[in-house]
Amino acid sequence: MTLPCTVLGAGSWGTALAIQLARRGHDVALWDHRPERCDAINKTRKNPDYLQGCDLPPSLFAESDLHKAVAFGRLLVPVVPSHALREVMTTAAPHVQDGAVICCATKGIEDSTLEPMHAVLEQTLAKAHHKNICILSGPSFALEVAKGMPTAVVVAGQDAPARLAAEAFHGSGFRAYHTEDVVGACIGGSLKNVMAIACGVSDGIGLGSNARAAIITRGLAEITRLAVAMGANPLTMMGLAGMGDLVLTCTGDLSRNRRVGLGLGAGKTLPDILEELGQVAEGVITARSAKNLGEKLGVDLPITEQVYALLYEDKPAAEALQDLLGRRRKAERL
Repeated sequence: MTLPCTVLGAGSWGTALAIQLARRGHDVALWDHRPERCDAINKTRKNPDYLQGCDLPPSLFAESDLHKAVAFGRLLVPVVPSHALREVMTTAAPHVQDGAVICCATKGIEDSTLEPMHAVLEQTLAKAHHKNICILSGPSFALEVAKGMPTAVVVAGQDAPARLAAEAFHGSGFRAYHTEDVVGACIGGSLKNVMAIACGVSDGIGLGSNARAAIITRGLAEITRLAVAMGANPLTMMGLAGMGDLVLTCTGDLSRNRRVGLGLGAGKTLPDILEELGQVAEGVITARSAKNLGEKLGVDLPITEQVYALLYEDKPAAEALQDLLGRRRKAERL
Protein backbone atom coordinates (compact mmCIF):
# COMPACT_ATOMS: atom_id res chain seq x y z
CA MET A 1 0.00 0.00 0.00
CA THR A 2 1.32 3.44 -0.91
CA LEU A 3 0.31 6.62 0.86
CA PRO A 4 1.21 10.32 0.88
CA CYS A 5 3.95 10.97 3.45
CA THR A 6 5.38 14.14 4.95
CA VAL A 7 8.79 14.37 6.58
CA LEU A 8 9.27 17.46 8.76
CA GLY A 9 12.92 18.43 8.72
CA ALA A 10 15.33 18.37 5.78
CA GLY A 11 18.52 17.64 7.70
CA SER A 12 20.52 14.52 6.99
CA TRP A 13 18.24 12.15 8.92
CA GLY A 14 15.02 13.66 7.61
CA THR A 15 16.32 13.56 4.05
CA ALA A 16 17.42 9.95 4.43
CA LEU A 17 14.01 8.87 5.75
CA ALA A 18 12.28 10.78 2.96
CA ILE A 19 14.46 8.97 0.43
CA GLN A 20 13.57 5.60 1.97
CA LEU A 21 9.83 6.34 1.87
CA ALA A 22 10.07 7.47 -1.74
CA ARG A 23 12.14 4.40 -2.55
CA ARG A 24 9.22 2.33 -1.24
CA GLY A 25 6.89 3.99 -3.77
CA HIS A 26 5.26 6.66 -1.60
CA ASP A 27 4.80 10.28 -2.62
CA VAL A 28 6.82 12.29 -0.10
CA ALA A 29 6.77 15.95 0.91
CA LEU A 30 10.00 17.02 2.61
CA TRP A 31 9.45 20.16 4.66
CA ASP A 32 12.09 22.78 5.39
CA HIS A 33 11.34 26.31 6.57
CA ARG A 34 13.82 27.82 4.09
CA PRO A 35 12.25 28.35 0.64
CA GLU A 36 15.66 28.66 -0.98
CA ARG A 37 16.66 25.19 0.20
CA CYS A 38 13.37 23.74 -1.02
CA ASP A 39 13.86 25.38 -4.41
CA ALA A 40 17.36 23.92 -4.65
CA ILE A 41 16.12 20.45 -3.70
CA ASN A 42 13.36 20.53 -6.30
CA LYS A 43 15.60 21.87 -9.07
CA THR A 44 18.77 19.82 -8.51
CA ARG A 45 17.20 16.65 -7.01
CA LYS A 46 19.81 16.86 -4.23
CA ASN A 47 19.86 18.40 -0.77
CA PRO A 48 22.47 21.17 -1.08
CA ASP A 49 23.49 20.99 2.59
CA TYR A 50 23.14 17.31 3.55
CA LEU A 51 23.82 13.98 1.85
CA GLN A 52 25.03 15.88 -1.19
CA GLY A 53 26.13 12.76 -3.04
CA CYS A 54 22.68 11.17 -2.88
CA ASP A 55 20.11 11.69 -5.63
CA LEU A 56 16.53 12.27 -4.51
CA PRO A 57 13.81 10.00 -6.01
CA PRO A 58 11.31 11.59 -8.42
CA SER A 59 8.37 11.09 -6.03
CA LEU A 60 10.02 13.27 -3.37
CA PHE A 61 9.43 17.02 -3.40
CA ALA A 62 10.38 19.80 -1.00
CA GLU A 63 7.80 22.17 0.50
CA SER A 64 8.50 25.25 2.62
CA ASP A 65 4.88 25.91 3.61
CA LEU A 66 4.39 23.94 6.83
CA HIS A 67 0.60 23.95 6.59
CA LYS A 68 0.61 22.53 3.06
CA ALA A 69 3.26 19.95 3.92
CA VAL A 70 1.42 18.70 7.00
CA ALA A 71 -1.97 18.58 5.28
CA PHE A 72 -0.45 16.41 2.51
CA GLY A 73 0.64 13.50 4.68
CA ARG A 74 -1.28 10.46 5.84
CA LEU A 75 2.00 9.46 7.46
CA LEU A 76 3.68 12.38 9.23
CA VAL A 77 7.34 11.95 10.23
CA PRO A 78 8.76 14.73 12.45
CA VAL A 79 12.57 14.78 12.34
CA VAL A 80 13.33 18.27 13.65
CA PRO A 81 15.78 18.76 16.56
CA SER A 82 14.32 18.00 19.98
CA HIS A 83 14.41 21.64 21.07
CA ALA A 84 12.29 22.63 18.03
CA LEU A 85 9.72 19.81 18.08
CA ARG A 86 7.18 21.53 20.34
CA GLU A 87 7.13 24.75 18.33
CA VAL A 88 6.91 22.99 14.97
CA MET A 89 4.17 20.58 16.05
CA THR A 90 2.15 23.30 17.79
CA THR A 91 2.06 25.16 14.48
CA ALA A 92 1.41 21.99 12.52
CA ALA A 93 -1.31 20.56 14.77
CA PRO A 94 -4.39 22.24 13.21
CA HIS A 95 -3.44 20.86 9.79
CA VAL A 96 -2.81 17.20 10.69
CA GLN A 97 -5.25 14.96 8.79
CA ASP A 98 -7.86 13.00 10.71
CA GLY A 99 -6.52 9.48 11.13
CA ALA A 100 -2.95 10.41 10.16
CA VAL A 101 -0.17 8.37 11.76
CA ILE A 102 2.54 10.47 13.39
CA CYS A 103 5.87 8.58 13.47
CA CYS A 104 8.47 10.70 15.26
CA ALA A 105 12.14 10.14 14.40
CA THR A 106 13.46 12.94 16.63
CA LYS A 107 15.68 11.62 19.43
CA GLY A 108 16.08 13.53 22.66
CA ILE A 109 14.51 14.79 25.89
CA GLU A 110 13.03 18.28 25.87
CA ASP A 111 15.37 20.38 27.96
CA SER A 112 12.84 22.81 29.43
CA THR A 113 10.24 20.22 30.50
CA LEU A 114 12.26 16.96 30.74
CA GLU A 115 9.62 15.32 28.56
CA PRO A 116 10.43 12.55 26.03
CA MET A 117 9.38 13.18 22.46
CA HIS A 118 6.15 11.16 22.56
CA ALA A 119 4.96 13.29 25.49
CA VAL A 120 5.75 16.48 23.58
CA LEU A 121 3.63 15.19 20.70
CA GLU A 122 0.76 14.33 23.03
CA GLN A 123 0.88 17.83 24.50
CA THR A 124 0.81 19.55 21.11
CA LEU A 125 -1.61 17.36 19.14
CA ALA A 126 -5.34 16.97 19.58
CA LYS A 127 -6.36 14.04 21.79
CA ALA A 128 -7.84 12.21 18.80
CA HIS A 129 -4.32 11.87 17.37
CA HIS A 130 -2.70 10.42 20.51
CA LYS A 131 -3.46 6.80 19.64
CA ASN A 132 -1.60 7.27 16.34
CA ILE A 133 1.68 8.56 17.78
CA CYS A 134 4.69 6.31 17.13
CA ILE A 135 8.44 6.54 17.68
CA LEU A 136 11.05 5.36 15.16
CA SER A 137 14.36 4.34 16.71
CA GLY A 138 17.28 1.98 16.19
CA PRO A 139 20.80 1.84 14.73
CA SER A 140 20.67 3.88 11.55
CA PHE A 141 23.18 6.34 10.15
CA ALA A 142 21.52 8.70 7.69
CA LEU A 143 24.12 8.32 4.95
CA GLU A 144 23.85 4.53 4.92
CA VAL A 145 20.04 4.68 4.83
CA ALA A 146 20.16 7.18 1.96
CA LYS A 147 22.51 4.88 0.05
CA GLY A 148 20.17 1.91 0.53
CA MET A 149 22.59 -0.02 2.74
CA PRO A 150 21.07 -2.71 5.02
CA THR A 151 19.43 -1.19 8.11
CA ALA A 152 17.07 -2.39 10.86
CA VAL A 153 14.93 -0.10 13.02
CA VAL A 154 11.94 -0.41 15.32
CA VAL A 155 8.68 1.56 15.37
CA ALA A 156 7.08 1.85 18.81
CA GLY A 157 3.39 2.63 19.31
CA GLN A 158 -0.05 1.10 19.52
CA ASP A 159 -0.30 -1.98 17.34
CA ALA A 160 -2.18 -0.73 14.26
CA PRO A 161 -0.39 2.62 13.73
CA ALA A 162 3.02 1.12 14.56
CA ARG A 163 2.44 -1.63 12.01
CA LEU A 164 1.31 0.89 9.38
CA ALA A 165 4.36 3.10 9.88
CA ALA A 166 6.75 0.15 9.95
CA GLU A 167 5.23 -1.24 6.77
CA ALA A 168 5.56 2.14 5.05
CA PHE A 169 9.33 2.13 5.64
CA HIS A 170 9.96 -1.60 5.33
CA GLY A 171 11.70 -2.93 2.23
CA SER A 172 14.68 -2.36 -0.09
CA GLY A 173 17.15 -3.52 2.56
CA PHE A 174 15.44 -1.47 5.28
CA ARG A 175 13.85 -3.70 7.94
CA ALA A 176 11.30 -2.09 10.25
CA TYR A 177 10.10 -4.04 13.28
CA HIS A 178 7.36 -2.87 15.65
CA THR A 179 6.86 -2.80 19.42
CA GLU A 180 4.47 -1.22 21.89
CA ASP A 181 7.20 0.16 24.21
CA VAL A 182 7.14 3.85 23.30
CA VAL A 183 8.96 4.97 26.47
CA GLY A 184 11.76 2.46 25.97
CA ALA A 185 12.27 3.53 22.36
CA CYS A 186 12.36 7.20 23.37
CA ILE A 187 14.84 6.81 26.23
CA GLY A 188 17.10 4.36 24.41
CA GLY A 189 17.28 6.63 21.39
CA SER A 190 18.03 9.66 23.55
CA LEU A 191 20.66 8.55 26.06
CA LYS A 192 22.73 6.57 23.58
CA ASN A 193 23.92 9.94 22.28
CA VAL A 194 25.28 10.83 25.71
CA MET A 195 27.12 7.52 25.90
CA ALA A 196 28.56 8.13 22.44
CA ILE A 197 30.10 11.38 23.68
CA ALA A 198 31.64 9.48 26.60
CA CYS A 199 33.07 6.82 24.26
CA GLY A 200 34.44 9.50 21.97
CA VAL A 201 36.20 11.16 24.90
CA SER A 202 37.68 7.83 25.97
CA ASP A 203 38.91 7.07 22.45
CA GLY A 204 40.15 10.64 22.00
CA ILE A 205 42.34 10.31 25.08
CA GLY A 206 43.50 6.91 23.88
CA LEU A 207 42.18 4.71 26.70
CA GLY A 208 41.64 1.75 24.40
CA SER A 209 39.01 -0.81 23.46
CA ASN A 210 38.50 -2.20 26.96
CA ALA A 211 37.45 1.21 28.25
CA ARG A 212 35.09 1.73 25.31
CA ALA A 213 33.43 -1.64 25.94
CA ALA A 214 33.04 -0.81 29.63
CA ILE A 215 31.37 2.52 28.85
CA ILE A 216 28.98 0.90 26.38
CA THR A 217 28.04 -1.88 28.80
CA ARG A 218 27.63 0.30 31.88
CA GLY A 219 25.98 2.91 29.69
CA LEU A 220 23.36 0.36 28.73
CA ALA A 221 22.72 -0.33 32.43
CA GLU A 222 22.36 3.41 33.02
CA ILE A 223 19.91 3.85 30.13
CA THR A 224 17.90 0.86 31.33
CA ARG A 225 17.61 2.22 34.87
CA LEU A 226 16.16 5.47 33.62
CA ALA A 227 13.87 3.81 31.09
CA VAL A 228 12.46 1.37 33.65
CA ALA A 229 11.92 4.21 36.14
CA MET A 230 9.74 5.83 33.47
CA GLY A 231 7.74 2.67 32.82
CA ALA A 232 9.64 0.97 30.00
CA ASN A 233 10.13 -2.75 29.52
CA PRO A 234 13.80 -3.52 30.31
CA LEU A 235 13.90 -6.06 27.48
CA THR A 236 13.48 -3.20 25.00
CA MET A 237 17.01 -2.14 25.91
CA MET A 238 18.32 -5.48 24.61
CA GLY A 239 16.96 -4.73 21.14
CA LEU A 240 17.37 -2.26 18.30
CA ALA A 241 16.26 0.82 20.26
CA GLY A 242 18.65 -0.03 23.09
CA MET A 243 21.79 -2.06 22.52
CA GLY A 244 21.63 -1.77 18.73
CA ASP A 245 21.49 2.01 18.61
CA LEU A 246 23.98 2.33 21.48
CA VAL A 247 26.68 0.18 19.86
CA LEU A 248 26.38 1.92 16.50
CA THR A 249 26.49 5.44 17.89
CA CYS A 250 29.36 4.71 20.28
CA THR A 251 31.59 3.03 17.70
CA GLY A 252 30.66 4.31 14.23
CA ASP A 253 32.72 7.04 12.58
CA LEU A 254 29.57 8.69 11.19
CA SER A 255 28.28 9.40 14.71
CA ARG A 256 28.11 13.16 15.35
CA ASN A 257 27.98 12.63 19.11
CA ARG A 258 31.01 10.37 19.09
CA ARG A 259 32.85 13.05 17.11
CA VAL A 260 31.96 15.60 19.81
CA GLY A 261 33.58 13.30 22.36
CA LEU A 262 36.64 12.75 20.19
CA GLY A 263 37.09 16.50 19.96
CA LEU A 264 36.76 16.95 23.72
CA GLY A 265 39.25 14.14 24.30
CA ALA A 266 41.68 15.88 21.96
CA GLY A 267 41.40 19.08 23.99
CA LYS A 268 39.15 21.09 21.67
CA THR A 269 36.50 23.43 23.04
CA LEU A 270 32.84 22.58 22.63
CA PRO A 271 32.01 25.71 20.55
CA ASP A 272 34.83 24.89 18.15
CA ILE A 273 33.71 21.27 17.87
CA LEU A 274 30.11 22.21 17.13
CA GLU A 275 31.14 24.82 14.57
CA GLU A 276 33.31 22.26 12.81
CA LEU A 277 30.51 19.69 12.97
CA GLY A 278 27.96 22.05 11.37
CA GLN A 279 25.01 19.90 12.50
CA VAL A 280 23.04 19.28 15.68
CA ALA A 281 24.57 16.77 18.10
CA GLU A 282 21.56 15.83 20.25
CA GLY A 283 23.73 14.34 22.99
CA VAL A 284 24.95 17.80 24.00
CA ILE A 285 21.45 18.90 24.99
CA THR A 286 20.41 15.44 26.21
CA ALA A 287 23.32 15.28 28.67
CA ARG A 288 21.76 18.18 30.55
CA SER A 289 18.13 17.13 30.28
CA ALA A 290 18.90 13.50 31.18
CA LYS A 291 20.98 14.55 34.19
CA ASN A 292 18.12 16.71 35.43
CA LEU A 293 15.59 13.97 34.74
CA GLY A 294 17.70 11.43 36.62
CA GLU A 295 17.89 13.75 39.61
CA LYS A 296 14.14 14.33 39.48
CA LEU A 297 13.41 10.58 39.46
CA GLY A 298 16.20 9.59 41.84
CA VAL A 299 18.01 7.48 39.23
CA ASP A 300 21.80 7.12 39.38
CA LEU A 301 23.34 8.21 36.05
CA PRO A 302 27.11 8.45 36.66
CA ILE A 303 28.24 8.50 33.02
CA THR A 304 25.64 11.11 32.11
CA GLU A 305 26.70 13.24 35.08
CA GLN A 306 30.35 13.20 34.00
CA VAL A 307 29.47 14.04 30.39
CA TYR A 308 27.37 16.93 31.72
CA ALA A 309 30.36 18.16 33.75
CA LEU A 310 32.54 17.97 30.65
CA LEU A 311 30.10 19.95 28.52
CA TYR A 312 28.73 22.50 30.98
CA GLU A 313 31.26 22.80 33.81
CA ASP A 314 34.50 22.68 31.80
CA LYS A 315 35.68 19.61 33.67
CA PRO A 316 38.83 18.17 32.08
CA ALA A 317 38.18 14.97 30.17
CA ALA A 318 40.88 12.96 31.94
CA GLU A 319 39.50 14.01 35.33
CA ALA A 320 35.94 13.06 34.40
CA LEU A 321 36.97 9.60 33.26
CA GLN A 322 39.16 9.11 36.31
CA ASP A 323 36.21 9.96 38.56
CA LEU A 324 34.17 7.30 36.77
CA LEU A 325 36.90 4.69 37.17
CA GLY A 326 37.39 5.63 40.81
CA ARG A 327 33.80 4.99 41.85
CA ARG A 328 33.25 2.59 44.74
CA ARG A 329 33.31 -1.08 43.72
CA LYS A 330 29.95 -2.84 43.88
CA ALA A 331 28.01 -5.79 42.50
CA GLU A 332 27.08 -5.61 38.83
CA ARG A 333 23.42 -4.65 38.66
CA LEU A 334 21.22 -2.62 36.38
